[in-house]
Amino acid sequence: MEKTTDSYFSYPPNLHELDLATLVSMYRDRGIPKKAKPGEYFACAVTQKLIKEGKWWFGRYYSQEAWDETLTKGSEGYPLTEVEMNVLGLAYAADEQAPSRDYIEQNSGAVSKLAYMIVNDLKEFGFLSLDDHNRLLITPRGERALQGISGRIYGKKFKADMLKVNQGEITNPKIERAPKEDSEQANLF
Repeated sequence: MEKTTDSYFSYPPNLHELDLATLVSMYRDRGIPKKAKPGEYFACAVTQKLIKEGKWWFGRYYSQEAWDETLTKGSEGYPLTEVEMNVLGLAYAADEQAPSRDYIEQNSGAVSKLAYMIVNDLKEFGFLSLDDHNRLLITPRGERALQGISGRIYGKKFKADMLKVNQGEITNPKIERAPKEDSEQANLF
């Protein structure tokens, strides 16, 4: 399936290189307005113009106007990416039984810790709900958000072939752990 634009939010492709604390901090800071230091400027990721204040997105800055233009229809102010489209789409495209949270997180196209935070936020924002069996269900708000982001990326209503898992693109990247060095200290655990 061919994308019609790249004018939407996206996560940097090398997030798997970050440690968990940094990833969580960056995720929680997305969309936060930040001011440049006196005498310094940011460059808007969309307009490329210099700005004194911008909304932060994983090292990129957006003027308020550019941020608003990048938000998608039905998102209700939530910055949706292709990963959120995959999460919402997997819940939406389920045939008979809603998919488990684990399945959706593994097939979201993001590192597992990021997928976990995204699912939590989509639930908190009312786009997803969780049933008693830990399966994710899409809400009417979630359906509107899904149609908005799929319309932005692909120029049409959501279809299951837009999902990364159906395009064979899921790699389930993992956050790397630093190897432990041998030490003379006794292991107490």
